[in-house]
Amino acid sequence: MRWLRWIVLGTSLMLLACQAEKKGRPQVLVSPKGLTQNFWLKVKAGADAAARDLQVDVIWKGPQSELEIAAQIAMVEDYINKKVDAIVLAACDTRGLIPSIEKALAAGIPVVTIDSGVESDLPASFIATDNVLGASMAADKLAELVGAVGKVACVPIVPGAATSIMREQGFKDALVKYPGLQLVAVQYSQSEVATAMAVTENFLTANPDLAGIFAASEAGTIGCAQALISRGLAGKVKLVGFDASPDQVKLLKAGVVHALIVQNPFQMGYQGVQAAVTLIKGGQVDKRIDTGVTIVTVENVDTPEVQKLLNPVEQK
Repeated sequence: MRWLRWIVLGTSLMLLACQAEKKGRPQVLVSPKGLTQNFWLKVKAGADAAARDLQVDVIWKGPQSELEIAAQIAMVEDYINKKVDAIVLAACDTRGLIPSIEKALAAGIPVVTIDSGVESDLPASFIATDNVLGASMAADKLAELVGAVGKVACVPIVPGAATSIMREQGFKDALVKYPGLQLVAVQYSQSEVATAMAVTENFLTANPDLAGIFAASEAGTIGCAQALISRGLAGKVKLVGFDASPDQVKLLKAGVVHALIVQNPFQMGYQGVQAAVTLIKGGQVDKRIDTGVTIVTVENVDTPEVQKLLNPVEQK
């Protein structure tokens, strides 16, 4: 039976070695604002790719909805207590997550923000789209589409979220260049398709001569498009959206959406984890990293450059 004891002992030692090796890999919490939208799936793909390349373990944990600020706070603080090695955070609220970031830093855990930052310089880096620029480009494109004359509406995302604030402000600031455009309504989608559809119905009822809409998110774009289709106004009221899920691209090709302001969520996830690993190793990272923005229309949607952006699984 001695040989059996040696086999058992050998197996136990191998298991312990594997556990020690796994424990030795840095753990990075990546907390998105939500889980279901196509945008966040691309962020996760980027984070997972970085984890494979850099030999770290990524913990993907975020609230179901971008409105669940308290849930995200609880998740982040739970992993601070579990002593993860770094945190990559897309904050649901610009202020609500600051105390959690303070706790992380006090515990020696570096923090990087992606997509949606906070009103603080505490995070080591902010990796995101220039949302003000993207919204300004949306205003320019909408002005071009409607001939710089007429009534327009804006559908931001969620009050208090950094991306929503910047896109709304960037759009409004750019409209100053077009005195012939009148901003008649601003209502939030709450990152819900049904809500975006309802607020668009309100716009159209109050302003039957509405010329164009800027929808600042995936859900907002789809909800606005559905309202226009139901009213028989698809293609007549010009619609510029933000992001590029498969459903949004279909609406673009169908002529319901006229342009999409497209980010690079894969790179946000990839570079967020990459920056976190650099900080874990004691290195330094740039305070602000711009992941770029592209206007996608029916004319360029099938080009190799845009297709790589829309389908970024192998992108580095």
